[in-house]
This record gives sequence, C-alpha cells and structure tokens, in this order.
Amino acid sequence: MPRNVSIKPFLLYFSVVALLIILAYRSIDHSLDKIEKRGYVTLITTNGPTTYYLYREEEMGFEYDLARAFADYLGVELKVLVAEWDEMILLLRRGKGDFVGAGLTTTDESKRIIEFSEPHFTVHHNIIIHKNDREITDLKDLDGEVIHIRRRSSCEESLKGLVEQGYNLEIKLHDNVPTEELISLIASRKIRVTVADSNIALLSRRYHPDIRIPFTLDKKKYLGWAVRKGNEKLLSAINRFLDEIEENGLYAKIYEKYYSDIEIFDYVDIKKFHQRIQTRLPRFQAIIEKAAEKYDFDWRLITAIVYQESHFRPRARSYTGVRGLMQLTLKTARDMGVKNRLDPKQSIYGGVKYLKHIYSRYDDIQGRDRMLITLASYNVGPGHISDARQLAREKGLDPNKWSSLTEVLPLLSYKKYYNKTKCGYCRGSEPVEYVKRILIYYDILKMQAISIEAKGA
Repeated sequence: MPRNVSIKPFLLYFSVVALLIILAYRSIDHSLDKIEKRGYVTLITTNGPTTYYLYREEEMGFEYDLARAFADYLGVELKVLVAEWDEMILLLRRGKGDFVGAGLTTTDESKRIIEFSEPHFTVHHNIIIHKNDREITDLKDLDGEVIHIRRRSSCEESLKGLVEQGYNLEIKLHDNVPTEELISLIASRKIRVTVADSNIALLSRRYHPDIRIPFTLDKKKYLGWAVRKGNEKLLSAINRFLDEIEENGLYAKIYEKYYSDIEIFDYVDIKKFHQRIQTRLPRFQAIIEKAAEKYDFDWRLITAIVYQESHFRPRARSYTGVRGLMQLTLKTARDMGVKNRLDPKQSIYGGVKYLKHIYSRYDDIQGRDRMLITLASYNVGPGHISDARQLAREKGLDPNKWSSLTEVLPLLSYKKYYNKTKCGYCRGSEPVEYVKRILIYYDILKMQAISIEAKGA
C-alpha cells in the first residue's frame, strides 16, 4: 500500500522560496527601468514663478525647464503633477510621481524620509520687510517680532533654530500659502516680516518694488530634486544629468532665461513702470494688442519695448531725431509706411512691423537668442549687430548666441575694434542694457498676467 506523504512541508518550502524571491526582486532598484519601460517620467511640483506655471497656454518655469531637459536626457516624455506645497512629499512617497522639483531645500529633517540629488541651486534666507520700515536692520531688531512663513518651508527650520538659541521670535505658520503671497502682504503693509529664499526675494523686488531685504538670515542653503528612498538608480541618473548640463552650458541657458539680472534693481525705474502701466498704458493697450497679434508677437513684449523706447509718451523725442512711442527714425518710418511718427497707432504698427522685419532676417538663429538679438538690432541697427556677430566669430564665440554678443558689443566703442568694422563706432553697451531692461519689464507684465489668472481660477 502506498505510503501517505504530506505535501504541507513542500508547500511551505515553496511559499518561503517564492516570498524570498519577491522580496529580493523588490529590494532591487527598478526606479529607472520602470520609467524607461513606460516611456515617461513624472515631475511633482507646485505652481509659482520659480517652479512651474502656464503663460499663454505654454508650460514654463525654471524647475519645469530643467525637468523637461531631464526627460529628454532619458529619452522619455515628461508628465507634470501639480500639487500643494504640503502634499508633494506625501505624493512622492505614495508613488504618484518619480521626483519632486520645486525648489526644495536639502534639510536634515527631509533627508530622513527622502533622498536628495546633488544641489542645483544655492540660496540664502532673506528677511523681507517694507521699504519704509527702517527699524529692522539686523537680527537683534527682530526681537519680539511676528515672522510669517509658509509651513514646512526650510525657513521654518532656520527660525526654530534661532528660537532655540534664545532669540525672542514669534513664528506664524501659514498652511499652503506661497511665499510670494506673503511677500505681497509685506508690500501692502498687512504683515511686517517674512523670510524667503534669495532667488524668490530678488525676483519679487521686480513685482513688488516696495519691499526691502535688510539682511540675510543665515548661511547658504542648497536646493535639489527629491526621490523616494531606495531609488538610487534614478538618483544617479539625475546627478549625471545635472553634471552634464553644467558642462554643456544648458543649465546656464535655463538659468539665464529665468534669473537674468535679478541682482539689478532700480527702485525708481521699477516703481515708475508699475505706476505707468496703470496710468498711461490703458490708452494704448488695445492698439498694442492688435498690432502684436497681426505680426505674431506677445503684446506684453511689445508693451515692454514701447515703455523702454518712450515711457508711453507719444510725443517723445531723442537727441538723435527718433520720435514717437516706438522711437522710429524718419527712414524707418517711411519704409514702414508711417506718415506721422507722433500718431500712436501709426507709430505702434510701424514699430512692430519693423520688429517683424528684423526678426525675419535672423532665421538662422534658434530659440530665445533670435528674439534677444532682434531686440538689440531694433535698438542699435542691424548693421552694428552684423559687425558684432563677425567680431564674435573672430573671437571664437558663437555669433548666434546673445551671450556672445553681450561680450563683443561693448568692444565696438573702442577704435581698436570699430576701425575694422563696416558700420564703425557703436555705443555697444547700450543695446546690452536695452535688452536687459526690456526683459525685466516683460517679466513683470507676465507675472501680473499669471497672478490675475491664478486669482480668477
């Protein structure tokens, strides 16, 4: 008679083996393999001028552009999950996205639950007050003050450290209130003190010129991207990517797009601009919008040009003889069909038409550089820009990059250089400054539009 053998030990054995195989599989890092297999990587971020936003239905933002470049580096598509500040880490840990790119500071507390990439940005924590508040000049002046900050920001950790050191500070925490909103409350004098990362603080001076940065709170901090614990392959890929774009210049290009000249702050000029877009612009805005639409430009860019040219004064006149809102020369006016340079509509349409004419000449230049070189050409003339591009070639620089022209244009005011050019002497530093100011005005107008859309939503 056959012997009755129990199969339970065998089932138990195979169950244990299967469990060990599953655990071993799970212990292997598949973070990068999964991304490559499914064909996309998901960025978790938050809305804001330094992270991610929509402008004219186009996705933008410093962190977004970096993430898009990272997706290209991996050869996959980028998906974006927009979340509240307090939700991002939770969503990451739950597997709703692959990494967080939102200007996160690498703090000891955060490192307990997530992994950080190598830093891609360095900031300081800046105290922000109203410009007319002259009583706060250093840390001791914050004694007894209420400091408003966003909950779970890195500033919270810094301020709590100061309290532990014996400073008498009251920390008022705001749930899911962007730092930019707190800064706007400073400008309107609804609160007295807040703290912000220096990149946000410096940009905010453009949008709220009535704020002031009296001092830096502590030593520099580092911003990075975050991934889940154990996702070492993805983290390594991110770090390799950051190294590569630092080497090939892509990082500098993206940085320049969003943080160009943030250290420059002319209070009087920026304050006047804010005032005049309220008092003078409405008279011409409809004309600007229609002309911009006709020639396929963003009307806010054209507005920035008009302001730089004439401060919205239709009878403006330069010592060189250019006149009107768009400061047209007599020859350019004739070429563009403008009969009266002092007529606002004719001046705007003629100027925008001329801008399009110049832009069309530079079809060999790609991306943002094409528009920046066009702006410089509008200011100083295509001939001098041709001279500058040739000089850039001679110096081994890329003549199709605005960064190259910012180096060589100022040289055209020196005999050593302009003697060898077709168009001769040029006050080359002027177009460089001209473009800088237009970009600042344009940035202010874009952020106002984004703010209005956000409030409407």
